[in-house]
Parts: sequence; structure tokens; C-alpha cells
Amino acid sequence: MSRTTLLNPAPARPAGVPDWAGIVATRLLLALVFLALWSLAAARMPSFVLPGPGKVWQALVALTRTPSFAHDIGMTTYRVAVGFLLAALIGTPLGLALGSSRALARIFEPLLAVMNTVSSAIWAVFAIIWFGISNATTIFVVFMTAMPLILTNVWQGARNVDKQWVDLARSLRFSPSRILFRIHLPSILPYFFSGARLAFGFGWRVSLVAETLGSSDGIGYRLRQAADLVQTDQVFAWTLLLVALMLALEGGILKPLERHLFRWKPV
Repeated sequence: MSRTTLLNPAPARPAGVPDWAGIVATRLLLALVFLALWSLAAARMPSFVLPGPGKVWQALVALTRTPSFAHDIGMTTYRVAVGFLLAALIGTPLGLALGSSRALARIFEPLLAVMNTVSSAIWAVFAIIWFGISNATTIFVVFMTAMPLILTNVWQGARNVDKQWVDLARSLRFSPSRILFRIHLPSILPYFFSGARLAFGFGWRVSLVAETLGSSDGIGYRLRQAADLVQTDQVFAWTLLLVALMLALEGGILKPLERHLFRWKPV
């Protein structure tokens, strides 16, 4: 056996077993352990405090048969999507502007710090005062939570653009718009997706706060309704459904889009 083999041993992997099979097996094992611990804890507590997996599953099946089930999911998804898209459309150019101008960065950096400090619950209170019980309340809260995250990440990406490439493009008489699309945008895309995925997750969570306080439908509203009636199994069912929906949208849209755009990068 050579010295190189001793220093860099190859990882042991059964022949013919792909990487994804091991990942799936590990996640299934974690899910089984979680369900087992949940069942053990639920068996020692009253069902109104901690319902078991079976009871929550029955509640979830019952919810799918209610007339408002699809409407509530659709409204929450619509509000989160609109708030997230507005945050991306506004936060991205603002981040580019702050990253390309130190003067603008010095002026608006304190304002950005304030926006990142204010909690979603406070934005929800302001939204109810300004917009009342409407879709705009949840959209505004999602926007105010997601936009600073996207703006900050894009700003950091714009600051890290290689100045040599910009100077070279200017020497070749590239127009400002061409420099933006050929140099700045490709450079900030990794930062944008990092902030977008974080903002998307936060957007889903804060939508519950906003819908709980200022909506008459949606998953957050149904959660509050179930909590008021001490229907803990429905609270768990709506929560698990929201998590599954968030993971499905992130894994089905954001991650594939990111992999497609960065397929040129080495793994």
C-alpha cells in the first residue's frame, strides 16, 4: 500500500449505492426517531397538551375535507409569494445601489439597522393600523421582514465585486447597463440566493403572526382559531402542513433554480 493511500484513504461506500440513497436513509431514520420520541412523550401527557402522531394525522385528514382547506392554503401562499417578490424586486436594486456608492451606504446603513431590529410582531401591529384586516397586512409584514435580508446580502455581494473586472469593462467602453448585467449581477447572484432562501423561510414564519392578528382566513387564522378552541391536534396539523409546504416550495423552486443558475460551478 502506498503512502498516498495511507494519507488520503478513499471513503468506504458500498458498490452501486449512490450518494442520495444514503441521504434519504439518514433522513428517514431521523424521522422515525422523531416520531418514536413524540409518541413516547404524548403517551405520558394529556392529548390537549401534546397529541400523538396518530391523532394529529387524523386531524390533518379531517382538515383536508373541510370546504375552506384549499382556500386557506392558497391565501397564505399568495400573501407570502407577493410579499417575497416585492422584497426581491425592491431589495435587489437597493442593495446594488448601496454596494456601488459609499455615500449612499453611509446615509442608509442606520435605517437598515433599524429595519432589521424591529420585530415582525411590531410590523404586524403597524400593518393592522394602516391596512386593517386585509391581504395587505400579511403582505406588508412579509415584505418588511424579507426585504432587509435580501438588501443586506445583495449589498455585501455588490461590495465584493472585483474592481479589476469593472475597470477592464470601462476600458473596453462598456455602458453602465452592460457592466451591471455582465459583471455585477453574476457576482451578486450567490449572495442574492443566500439572502432569498433565508428571507423566504422568515416570510413563511412571520405570515403566521400577521394572519393571526390581521386576517380572516389563511393558515395563521386557522391556527389561532384552533388554539382558542383548545384543538391542539389541529394546531399541530396546521403547523406540520405549513412546514411541509415551505420545504416543498423551497426544494421544488428555489433550490432547483439555484442549481440551474450555478451549474457551471464545480461541486
